[in-house]
Amino acid sequence: MNATRLSTILLEDATVRLLDVRMPGEFENAHISGAYNVPLDLLGEHAKDVRMAPGPVVLICQSGQRASRAEALLRNAGLANVHVLEGGMKDWQARGMPVRRVKAQMSLERQVRIVAGALAASGGIAALTVSPLFALIPAVIGSGLVFAGITDTCGMGMLLARLPYNRSARTCDTETIVQRFLVHEGKMR
Repeated sequence: MNATRLSTILLEDATVRLLDVRMPGEFENAHISGAYNVPLDLLGEHAKDVRMAPGPVVLICQSGQRASRAEALLRNAGLANVHVLEGGMKDWQARGMPVRRVKAQMSLERQVRIVAGALAASGGIAALTVSPLFALIPAVIGSGLVFAGITDTCGMGMLLARLPYNRSARTCDTETIVQRFLVHEGKMR
């Protein structure tokens, strides 16, 4: 489902539920009003509950990749009426759609690019000035990026997501969030 279609559906159908599967810090940075945040790494333990949602569920992440994994997980749990927001929050925001911000912070993808670039550059400079063995650092980082692209997973992103900076100041009580998600009344929050 694309951003334009979702925007229209949100105005027409109060039973649509938005489930954002990004990390709490990403969610607080910018999310669609009315979305519920259950991070992908916690969704599996709540999949059986989420499948009880009576209306359509639209899954949201930053680019659509984590939401696609969440879709497969929920379909395997028996949820049939589930959709992915194509292009995720990137596309939603690029189209000028409204977002709610709790706390602004740098996106996880941007953090990965900064750390990977810094490590590769440092390793390259150290290989030229200190020892050729430091060339292993950019080689490992480059290999990791290729692996991330092929497998659609990012080990560095998963590690960075666990840093205190990327954790929500509020606790992510997924049990409560899932219960609110299930009794959703179509109110925009």
